[in-house]
Amino acid sequence: MQESKLPLSFYQSHDTLTLAEKLLGCELVHESPEGITSGIIVETEAYLRDDPACHAFNRRTPRTEPMYGEPGTIYVYLIYGMYQCFNIVSNVAGVGEAVLIRALQPTAGLDLMQLRRQVIPKIPVLPAKPQKEFAVKELCRGPGKLVKAMGIDRTLHNNLTLTDGPIYLTAPATTDFEVTITTRIGINVGAALPYRFFIKNNPFVSKG
Repeated sequence: MQESKLPLSFYQSHDTLTLAEKLLGCELVHESPEGITSGIIVETEAYLRDDPACHAFNRRTPRTEPMYGEPGTIYVYLIYGMYQCFNIVSNVAGVGEAVLIRALQPTAGLDLMQLRRQVIPKIPVLPAKPQKEFAVKELCRGPGKLVKAMGIDRTLHNNLTLTDGPIYLTAPATTDFEVTITTRIGINVGAALPYRFFIKNNPFVSKG
């Protein structure tokens, strides 16, 4: 699938809000040592430099440094000490903006996604309990869930690019869908900004 990956020009040619919408329908692919997983992007959120919810709003820090890279750079961060979120850097180098990928419609590697989503207790429980089986629509329905299912890790993939690495995007197979634009969810500041984009009536969009 590498031959069909989107080029750098795709990320360079759109401002952040436009990119957040154009990413809908694209397929996110991870060619990991364990196998290939992929999913169609069905929900995104934009974060702009003058947006109080953006990590780059206050000042440049070591954590946010990838946001100032070239468009198409991967920015993975940790929230609540346990969940990771996958973002695509946008705008131009030196400007801290990015698009959060909120939900995917799984297309390949569903068995591997299931394994990655299993909750493994730190202390073995005897007798062993059956592993939880996730409904397909729940595998990547939310930013933390999709990162885990796709095998994305900030220690391995933060600050890589989508044009030169194991994680990349391919062009939409179809654009025959309607886009809904709403305010973002799960944030306390900048909540009134209409920066959330998703494919209307798609069952894989996150709740809210």
